[in-house]
Amino acid sequence: MRKISIILFAVLVTASAFAQTTTKKEKTITDRAADHFMFQVGTNIWSGTADSVSNYIKGFNRSANIYVMYNKQFKNSPKFSIAAGIGFGTSNIYFKKMQVNIAAAKSVLPFVRTDTGNNYKKYKLATAYLEIPLELRFTADPSNPNKSIKGAIGVKLGTLLNAHTKGKTLQNSAGTKINALTVKENSKNFFNGTRIAATARVGYGIFSLYGSYGLTSLFKDGVAPDTKLIQIGLTISGL
Repeated sequence: MRKISIILFAVLVTASAFAQTTTKKEKTITDRAADHFMFQVGTNIWSGTADSVSNYIKGFNRSANIYVMYNKQFKNSPKFSIAAGIGFGTSNIYFKKMQVNIAAAKSVLPFVRTDTGNNYKKYKLATAYLEIPLELRFTADPSNPNKSIKGAIGVKLGTLLNAHTKGKTLQNSAGTKINALTVKENSKNFFNGTRIAATARVGYGIFSLYGSYGLTSLFKDGVAPDTKLIQIGLTISGL
């Protein structure tokens, strides 16, 4: 994840530089902002997974996405535009008294209950994707976008960069700490390498609520239930 963080920082710097080099020819209605940079934070929900797994998903399952976008306004309909870009999407699913053995040499992904034995105080499954988002956008007042109602619908295409589990602080069934070690496993064997999701946003100015729904399963056919990832959260856009 350290390498991914460095890349995300580079994307942010690139977004700032891109936004500041817009030529006079490219500027339209009163130099309107084109939302070249989008940062999203939200929560993750697994849809379609078995109750024997979902009952062990706990806490606030954080996600963070960051994109650099290029916006093209419709000449005859300035309230509408189309945007495409590139960036990264991440998700974290936290489990209590369950481990997901993504490195197992098996044909079915093992979700192992640990409520009667040793377990980790904190345990998560994390994924990271390189993504290409596409949006059809609407701005009610394109001459003053930072004080305007906005909306967008679209789709994003992603390729899996990393999938790993991380367990912190091993404890026994009574909650007594055994050690403070952190154990991490990396493997993409059980995961679909491609992700497609439908997206939508609505808000005011640089803030909007967003949602995305996975159109493809998180896991490969036959290795786990047909699990779709849902994300809901806040978008900050601008530059």
